[in-house]
Amino acid sequence: MKQRIGFIGTGNMATAIVQGLVKDYVGMENYISVNNRPTTQDKMSKAESLHKKFNVNLEASNLDIVKKSKIIFLTVKPNIYPKVLEEIREFITSEHVIVSVAAGVSIALIEGFFDKPVKVIRTMPNTPVFVGEGMTAVTPNNYVTDDELRTVVEIFSSMGEVEIIGEGIMDAIPAISGSSPAYVYTFIEALADGGVSLGIPRDKAYKFAAQAVYGAAKMVLESNEHPGVLKDQVCSPAGSTIEALYVLEKNGFRGTIIEAMKACTHRAKELGLSEHKTHIE
Repeated sequence: MKQRIGFIGTGNMATAIVQGLVKDYVGMENYISVNNRPTTQDKMSKAESLHKKFNVNLEASNLDIVKKSKIIFLTVKPNIYPKVLEEIREFITSEHVIVSVAAGVSIALIEGFFDKPVKVIRTMPNTPVFVGEGMTAVTPNNYVTDDELRTVVEIFSSMGEVEIIGEGIMDAIPAISGSSPAYVYTFIEALADGGVSLGIPRDKAYKFAAQAVYGAAKMVLESNEHPGVLKDQVCSPAGSTIEALYVLEKNGFRGTIIEAMKACTHRAKELGLSEHKTHIE
């Protein structure tokens, strides 16, 4: 991994990616540049913090990032994309690869800022990249070479699992992967609250709940069994588990999750449309 990589924006996702790269590749900090154009002192402190913590290069502007990097991560919020793309578009060459890390921002939208072919890889990671257990969806446009795609996949593989998908289903990825950790955290919190109501101390309730969720997920990934089969293995006839599942189903457990995912996907598409309107106007 000897590619020069730049980050425009230094929020949580940029921090996680930098952390994964520096951890997995000796000397990688020399090839990483960070910057976020500050509007507040707090934002500048994030870039400085990355510089101090990982010894990566701290650049003065977004244009410096473009000039010194081959792979450029746009790790800013979706509403900032138009401003950033307008700023850097004249300086992007056929050698650059733009990596988008934002819900609802399509490849076509990014391409629309340029009057020439540009290499774009759209990605959707999730927050477990912080602990090396992330799930990232990746889709390239037609200008990206196999080697360039392989490099970006390798970057995200340093933080978890990666799947290359068609862009047609990318807007659904936040619902099932990008945003779903929030659903799981809420589920863990609910389990812990239930444990406390049954007399289990709060700290132990969180540990029991979180480990149960972690272990169950690992069973799905490593056993190659259908989740329904694994669920049936826990349920005894007329037992306590099937009684609990009955209550969940009666109250729309599965349907509620599916409706939440639909709402998430709808909002992700809205974000993309609003960005498109912003660019057109």
